[in-house]
Amino acid sequence: MAVATTRKAFTWRRRTAIPGFGITFGVAFSLLCLVVLIPLAAIVLRGASMSPEAFARAAFSERALASYRLSVGAAAVGACVNGVFGLATAWALVRYAFPGKSLLNAFVDLPFALPTAVAGIALAVLYGPQGWLGAPLERLGLHVANTPTGVAVALTFIGLPFVVRTVEPVLRDLAVELEEAAATLGATRLQTLTRVIAPALAPAWLTGFALAFARGLGEYGSVIFIAGNMPYRSEIAPLLITIELEQFDFAGASAIALVMLAISFVMLAMINTGQSWMRRSSEA
Repeated sequence: MAVATTRKAFTWRRRTAIPGFGITFGVAFSLLCLVVLIPLAAIVLRGASMSPEAFARAAFSERALASYRLSVGAAAVGACVNGVFGLATAWALVRYAFPGKSLLNAFVDLPFALPTAVAGIALAVLYGPQGWLGAPLERLGLHVANTPTGVAVALTFIGLPFVVRTVEPVLRDLAVELEEAAATLGATRLQTLTRVIAPALAPAWLTGFALAFARGLGEYGSVIFIAGNMPYRSEIAPLLITIELEQFDFAGASAIALVMLAISFVMLAMINTGQSWMRRSSEA
């Protein structure tokens, strides 16, 4: 019994042909500490060094609260839009052959490679009062540039690839025969979509949604050119942090950054919990 228990306890250390647990874990943990944990710990320590009154004054001022609402709300809107159109794009790329498919497939990755400042300038020119899309929308009474709507448009632009590239591999592995079997058993298209396809895609789709939301929450370069950056109206939290740093208010910038860190952590924890629950439900 003791031998069996010992073997079971050390199965995670079985030998492999390439460097094993000690080297890989040491390298991974060291890089994680240097790149992620130590910088985040510095923000936490800087915020904790402030008195509660000073922290509340810097982190929860009216201007800061307005920037939080805009950043979180616009990121959520962009992630929801990408959740719908990203899924449709991935479905078209995987399930159908059509002229220009390779070109469309390349364009999906363009926000990854394009500098965010270039994307922001392009969106500002396109949706500005004299832009190709901005001018007709202005005549209809729809204002995009220098409004929260422009922020949501920018975050939708930069978040689309996350949903498409996360859902696409799962769609490729999802056998078409499952849909055909459901149809032969009398299932309607809606039943096949909700009972066969949706449960298989849900974890990957939620991951793409979370990635798009997280990217939008911290986006800066593509937003500032189209947002107008007006306090209390179209000013995002990352821009407010930059303004505080330019004024040498490092404590205030750390306080706002700590709130954004907490929001990101809570949202990602909620989404990861939902993913785990969906995965257990599908396996059951």
